[in-house]
Amino acid sequence: MTPTIKELLNTPHGREVVVKGWVRTKRGNKNVAFIALNDGSTINNIQIVADPSAFDEEILKKITTGACIRVTGDLVESQGSGQAVEVQAKEIEIYGEADPEKYPLQKKGHTMEYLRTIAHLRPRTNTFGAVLRIRNAMAFAIHKYFNEHGFVYLNTPLITESDCEGAGEMFQVTTLDLENLPRTESGAIDYSEDFFGKQTSLTVSGQLEGELGAMALGKIYTFGPTFRAENSNTPRHLAEFWMIEPEMAFYDVQDNMDLAEDFIKTLVRYALENCADDLAFLNKMIDPELISRLEGVVKTDFVRLTYTEGMKILMESGEKFEFPVYWGVDLQSEHERYLVEKYFKKPVILTDYPKDIKAFYMKQNEDGKTVRGMDVLFPKIGEIIGGSERESDYGKLMTRINELGMSTTNLEWYLDTRRYGSCPHSGFGLGFERLLLFVTGMANIRDVIPFPRTPKNAEF
Repeated sequence: MTPTIKELLNTPHGREVVVKGWVRTKRGNKNVAFIALNDGSTINNIQIVADPSAFDEEILKKITTGACIRVTGDLVESQGSGQAVEVQAKEIEIYGEADPEKYPLQKKGHTMEYLRTIAHLRPRTNTFGAVLRIRNAMAFAIHKYFNEHGFVYLNTPLITESDCEGAGEMFQVTTLDLENLPRTESGAIDYSEDFFGKQTSLTVSGQLEGELGAMALGKIYTFGPTFRAENSNTPRHLAEFWMIEPEMAFYDVQDNMDLAEDFIKTLVRYALENCADDLAFLNKMIDPELISRLEGVVKTDFVRLTYTEGMKILMESGEKFEFPVYWGVDLQSEHERYLVEKYFKKPVILTDYPKDIKAFYMKQNEDGKTVRGMDVLFPKIGEIIGGSERESDYGKLMTRINELGMSTTNLEWYLDTRRYGSCPHSGFGLGFERLLLFVTGMANIRDVIPFPRTPKNAEF
């Protein structure tokens, strides 16, 4: 197999090699040509040195930015600075040309907005190559962490009839003819004729099914795509995104917080240890405080305080927030970031939220007003993890469902876990793209996923 450029850059010189990749730049004169080649394995290019007199002039003309080539040559000690080795070309084959008049990624600065319009090509840029390699490393680290801690990877359904969050903002799944919908006698859509025989949607969360797994397997996690039909055009929202959701039997809210803190510290540490070159590039080009912020998270104990304590800090801060603060309000990103970035200057785990702003499944505290929820708040992001101890008492859970006017028609399977051998259990959800925003220093969530799905945008 042909070695990658990452491998070649760490290979002793003095041998013939074959290298393949895409041309980033070509420069030189009539005596020598320097070609910067990259194959996506590393942020670093390998330099190809070619003697123009040894090659057909037409071949060299086709070596332009974006072209794909195969080079055979000698790996030698580099004469220039910046790399230990380079390749003295003996043979060059053009795999694919790139018209220099039309290729959208010429060597110049491009805005993130422009690059989103060519999401099929932006992985070839240094920035998005780095981001996508880090995304890959974080996905591996997530599976590695849970495997080493005795969790079972559970695949929960993407198509469901339940709305975990109660928000109702779901994408409907149907095979019915939208031009000729079947109707019942009352005029309602007759979903009995649909593929599944009932109304179904894309999942907003695998949590409820995850709880079923935890009640049998002890500790499980899900890691897959989730969907929200929110009309939110913000730098923090996607319509399609990935979620990591562990659920653990016999964990109370304190155990849940301990796991969340250790989990996210381990992921950040993995990035620092295994993505050093890509992080150094992003630190230089995107966010000069990135590496110091990542190192700070690993070394710092997270602050833990109640919602009530946090609200008191906000109300006494003297800050003029866009959204008013008072006990009972759901915190906005500006409130969360004030606590993390200005007041404590470190990550915060906020607990014991008012029950009226949290989901039906969260365990109620003895005060009858708050629940054992816990959100992990991070600098530059706000909430990065949301979780809770789950209500394990059937009677209390049913009381809450009735208070909210929810139907149990499609929740009987979920309620069975409280009818038959219920136990204390907890879990949380980590938005993968939110994590990647933090780890990469990127400012917009559309730039940490290969092909973002947002309102009015489903290109590629």
